Amino acid sequence: MLKKEDVIKVAQLAKLKLKEEEIELFSKQLPQIVNFVEKLNELDTENVKPFYELIDKTTPMREDIPENGLSQEEALSNAPEAEDGFFVVPRVVEKD
Repeated sequence: MLKKEDVIKVAQLAKLKLKEEEIELFSKQLPQIVNFVEKLNELDTENVKPFYELIDKTTPMREDIPENGLSQEEALSNAPEAEDGFFVVPRVVEKD
């Protein structure tokens, strides 16, 4: 069982807000998860190819030909909200 402080620290690193009962539950579950991951290290993966290498094809290439893009007005024409020539979007980063 992990100490309560350790669970709180991991939750803070993951930007999670836990309730007291969740902290208690995770203090029991996290060591089990770590033990499972450590058990995976015992497997012999010497001759196992990484998944991304299973398909033996190269990416088709094309000539890089510059083209004209959208004008600012065209780009903003379907925007739900625009201001001073920019897209207006909701804030996604919270201030601490």
